[in-house]
This record gives sequence, structure tokens and C-alpha cells, in this order.
Amino acid sequence: MVLYFSGTGNSRLAARIVAKATGDELVSINDRLKQGDKTALHSEHPFVFVAPVYAWQLPRVVADWIRQTSFTGNRDAYFVVTMGSSCAGAGHFAQTLCQEKGLTFRGLAGVLMPENYVAMFPVPDKEAAEALLAEARPQLRRIGETIRDGASLPVTASLPQRLQSAAANPLFYRFAVGDKRFRVTEACISCGKCARRCPLNNVALEGGRPVWQGNCTHCMACICCCPVTAIEYGNRSVGKPRYDIMEDPSQEP
Repeated sequence: MVLYFSGTGNSRLAARIVAKATGDELVSINDRLKQGDKTALHSEHPFVFVAPVYAWQLPRVVADWIRQTSFTGNRDAYFVVTMGSSCAGAGHFAQTLCQEKGLTFRGLAGVLMPENYVAMFPVPDKEAAEALLAEARPQLRRIGETIRDGASLPVTASLPQRLQSAAANPLFYRFAVGDKRFRVTEACISCGKCARRCPLNNVALEGGRPVWQGNCTHCMACICCCPVTAIEYGNRSVGKPRYDIMEDPSQEP
């Protein structure tokens, strides 16, 4: 079973490519979070968790959902993370999570994919993004084949990388993650796509315009999916490209 969390589509595409190689079913963690669904999941095949890295660890919403959900059947767990630069010590923290859940950690693989964090970093244009995706696809197929064959993924989290993840992650959530800087411009067409795409139901429409409710995980779905670029994050996002392939029909696995 391949389970994925994705803000703008990188991890969804990664999960689809891996699932195609393994022959496993796909489960959207986004949908389960949106519906508050923590019912048990059963699989005779390994559980494969696919998600982005946030400050060099799994997103807290994903780790918490895993903690609160029962997994029955096969006890092996693989992790595939999408990243804009590095996954640092994410594997160590995924292994610790598996120990909490009584799952057997079979490794973590990081795959470089286009940056979507428009609130903080430069975002590639369409041509550069396509080049990164072209490089990622064969890597993801090989990862899927490794999982299909029952082999372990490499664990490369050194002590400095673990310390990097341990130090940066709480600072990221304390000082960077929040929704008070999101704003909507007069370009808004009241389509509601931002609210529909938010996996935490954090975007409500009031008078046809988005209002953020204070429970944001910084997945960047709302700001990147807007069809008219009417959402900004303070002034940090102004003039930057928006990266979103979640519903792009050209991005087949």
C-alpha cells in the first residue's frame, strides 16, 4: 500500500510512479486528513509512505496521522520523501516513528523535485521544473522496483544530519509555519479552489474570499493552485512562479 501526502503534487506523482512499479494500491493521506479519517488500514504488502520533507523531517501532520492510525497485516514500512535540496536526518526520525508504531523500518529514499515553498525559497520556472521531474522519474521507478523486490532502501542519516534535523525542525514550526501572512488580492475570482485543496480544511470562504483559520502546515497548496495568482504570502511570494502539478493531466506516472 502506497500512502501519500502532497501539497502541490510532487509527492502524489512520486507515489503514483512507485505504486505503478510495485503494483500496490494508492491511498491519499490528504483525503484522510480532510475527512478526519483515522480508521485502520490493512495491507498484505509493505506500507510505503510518500511525503515531502519539512525542515528535514516528515511533516508533523503526516507523522501525527501515522501515530494515530492503526496499520495491520504486513509490518514493513518504507519512506520516500520529495525534497527541494536535502532530506538530512529524516530517515532517523522515520525510523523512530516506526519503532513507536511497531513497524519494521526498511529505509528512506529522498528524491530531488521542484521547489514549491514560495513563502521562503526561489521556485523554478516551468522549463527548470520539467527538467527536475525528468531526472526524478527514473529514480522513483528504481525505488519502486527495490521495494517490489523486498530489498531495503539505504539509510544515510549521519550524526551531523540528525542534529541538523533535530535543531532546525522545531525552529521552523515555531517561527516559519503560520498563516497570518497569507493574503488575497483583488484578482480573486471566488472559485473556492484554495479551500477545496487545503488538506486541513484551514481555508474558509467568507464573502467568496479565502480566510485562513490558524491551522496551517505550509503545504503551499492554496497559494500555488490559485488559477489567477490572487494569493500572496506577505511580499515574499510576489513575482515568483507558482508550482503546482497536483491536477496536471500531463504528469502521468
